[in-house]
Amino acid sequence: MARQIDLNADLGESEDTADIARDIAIMDIVSSVNIACGGHAGSERVMRILLNAAKERGIAVGAHPSYPDRENFGRIAMVMDDDDLTASLIEQLQAMQALAVEMGVVVHHVKPHGALYNEMANSEELSDLVCRAAREVFPNAVLVGLASSETQKSAGDKEQPFVAEAFVDRRYTCNGRLVPRSEAGAVIEDQAERVAQALRIAKDGKAIAISGEDIAIAAQTLCLHSDSDGALQTARAVRLALENEGIEIAAPR
Repeated sequence: MARQIDLNADLGESEDTADIARDIAIMDIVSSVNIACGGHAGSERVMRILLNAAKERGIAVGAHPSYPDRENFGRIAMVMDDDDLTASLIEQLQAMQALAVEMGVVVHHVKPHGALYNEMANSEELSDLVCRAAREVFPNAVLVGLASSETQKSAGDKEQPFVAEAFVDRRYTCNGRLVPRSEAGAVIEDQAERVAQALRIAKDGKAIAISGEDIAIAAQTLCLHSDSDGALQTARAVRLALENEGIEIAAPR
């Protein structure tokens, strides 16, 4: 049973005032955040607001780059030349870096988004590419990726600091990958089921796949998506449930 786990959230993916307020409220609950930096969503204005809020709260800040596809929110795989993808990722990360340096914020980690994240889970080559881009901009940053994936294997081979992630609000396949959002049931809608999955992963290192079988998940951080319905309520409920089990919520050391 984990005695400590990180609770993170993907934020900064909307310009809407209410969504920004929700993201800031989530920051009062989680221990780390991943802020969109222009690929699938995000803007200088929103990054600045959220970087300032994270700094005030003393929580760990991460960059959240993706395929450069705002139209599809970065959730559709793109076929890109390696050099073009690398250049886009570096541009996104540098946008975050420039603001972070200006505001005196340390960028602790890099967590890819959406289709890029999911494709990396099955591709050592793509994982290597993203890792190299991240290191070029943030040499000391940790890479966050799917637990028991090619991303984790690649990071280990390259001695890249890595944090294994699991999801509170997403269903898994029997091989430990996320069920594609295009399939029914990919997102867990029920609050009680979200809390139950978070607790089971943190306490037992297991989750129930969409097929109904148990799968092993060794995770150091649990993610919730700010754009999932009821995300703020989920964050509160998950944190309370974990703490009631004696599990400390803290960013990975």
